[in-house]
Amino acid sequence: MNKEMRIDADDIISSSIQAVLPDAAVARALKNFRPGGRVFLVSVGKAGWQMAAAAQHVLKKIDGGIVITKYGHIRGQLPDVSCFEAGHPVPDKNSFTATARALNLVSDLTEEDTVLFLFSGGGSALFENPLISGEELQSVTKQLLACGADIVEINTIRKRLSGVKGGRFAQACTPAKVFSIVLSGILGDPLDMIASGPACPDTSTCEQALAIAEKYQLTLSEPARRLLAQETPKTLDNVTTRITGSVRELCHAVAARCRELGYEPVLLTDQLCCEAREAGSLLASILRTHAGDERSLAFIAGGETVVHLTGHGLGGRNQELALAAAPGLAGLRNAAVFSIGSDGTDGPTDAAGGYVDETTMAELAARSIRVHEVLTDNDAYHALKAVGGLIVTGPTGTNVNDVAVGLLRR
Repeated sequence: MNKEMRIDADDIISSSIQAVLPDAAVARALKNFRPGGRVFLVSVGKAGWQMAAAAQHVLKKIDGGIVITKYGHIRGQLPDVSCFEAGHPVPDKNSFTATARALNLVSDLTEEDTVLFLFSGGGSALFENPLISGEELQSVTKQLLACGADIVEINTIRKRLSGVKGGRFAQACTPAKVFSIVLSGILGDPLDMIASGPACPDTSTCEQALAIAEKYQLTLSEPARRLLAQETPKTLDNVTTRITGSVRELCHAVAARCRELGYEPVLLTDQLCCEAREAGSLLASILRTHAGDERSLAFIAGGETVVHLTGHGLGGRNQELALAAAPGLAGLRNAAVFSIGSDGTDGPTDAAGGYVDETTMAELAARSIRVHEVLTDNDAYHALKAVGGLIVTGPTGTNVNDVAVGLLRR
C-alpha cells in the first residue's frame, strides 16, 4: 500500500465528515423557531441521534420525544427522549414498534402544540408502519435493493405501502403544527423522497409506482398492488420545512481539505447516479488521462451509485466502486481512489467504504484474488480487507450521500 496516499485519503475523509455534521446546521434551522405551546421531538434516520442531541442543545427543554436510528448509532441517553435502534436498509420489528410509539406520541395533540420532526437518510427503513404484512414489506424492500432500483424508485413504492410515508405522518400529527428539519441524503434534495417524505406532500403518482413495479417485475400480493393504485396526500397545511445539509456541502468540504493538502480539486459532479463499478472504472480512467500532469490533482464525485446483485458476497456500493478502480490504477505513480458513505456504513458491513491505489492489483494478485470474480460475486469487502483497503469510521452522525475521490500526487 502507498502509505502516503492512504494518509492523505484518511485525512480528507475525517476533515470532510466533521464539516458536514448536523450540529451547526440544526442550530441554524432552529434560529427563528418560536413554538407557542408544547414541543414534542421525533427524530428519525441514520443521523437521528445526532440531530436530536443538537436540537436539545438549542432548545434546552422539550415535552417528550423519540429517536429512531440504525443499530449502533445511539451514543447515549437524551433527557425526556426515548431512543430506539432498528433495521436498515430492510425494516424489522423494531422499526415497526418504534414507529408505533412515535405515532402514539403525536396522537392526542392540540393546535397549540408543535412536533419538531427531524429526519435524515435511512428513515425509509427505520420509520415504518406497514399497510401490508411486515414480512411482505421486507420482501419488497429486498427485491428493490437487489434489482438495482435507485432511491427515488424505491421510495415511490415504499411510501404507498406505509402508514407514515408520503405525508401521512404529518396527517397523523393534525391538528398540531409540524416543524420539519431535513438532512438531505438524496440528489437534488427532493423533499418528498428523503426518508420517503413522512411530512411532505407526495409528488409521485400511482402510474409511476405501478410502472416501477412492472419495470422490475416485483412480486407483490394483490393487497400491495391495490395500495400502489391509491393516491398519497398531495397537500399539507400544518407543515413548515427547513432543508439543511447535502452532498454538495460534502463535496465542497472535500475540495477544501484537498486544496489545503496541496491538491488542485476538480468537482466532476455532485449528482453521481450510475453503477458503482462503472464509476470506479471512470475515476481510474480520468487519473490515467492526467498521469503526465505536473500538478497534484483531486477529482471529486458526490452522489449515490447503485449495485446490481449478481453474487452472494459481502460489500457495498462504495467498496465496489473502489475495487473496480484498482485495475486502472496499476502502474500509475502516487495514484489512489477512495469512496465512502458519509454515514459511516456501506451496505451490510462495518466499513464506510474502500480505498485502492497503484499497489492494490499486485497485492490482490499475490493472494490469488481476481477483481472480476470478486465483483461478480459482490464480495468487495473481503477482497479489500485482505489488502488493508477497507475504510472504517464507525457511525459518523451525519448522512449526506457518498463521495468518491481520485487522487494524483506529484
